[in-house]
Amino acid sequence: QVQVVDSGGGLVQPGGSLRLSCVGSGNFFSSYFVYWYRQPPGKQRELVATITPRGTTTYAAGVKGRFTISRENTRNTVYLQMDSLDFDDTAVYYCAVGQSWGQGTQVTVSS
Repeated sequence: QVQVVDSGGGLVQPGGSLRLSCVGSGNFFSSYFVYWYRQPPGKQRELVATITPRGTTTYAAGVKGRFTISRENTRNTVYLQMDSLDFDDTAVYYCAVGQSWGQGTQVTVSS
């Protein structure tokens, strides 16, 4: 069973950027789909981006063109590059692989 740890959140001004990281344990991380979710304050958790083992990516409509998901299998790591952040991107972001979830990393967009 793969375990994951997500990190990289923080406080950023509107228009700024952050890069989140999801590091997985185990020998088969590269064979898994990896998902980034987020949960804004008082709202349901929502899927933000997905990357397949081959690197095919999909995005939620609200982040397409601003967020980029990528993977570096030699490091068992998936990244979520977030650019042009705005207030609505404020949320706890979670990485998910198989049945495993990261602990979440807080992203706050504030002026």
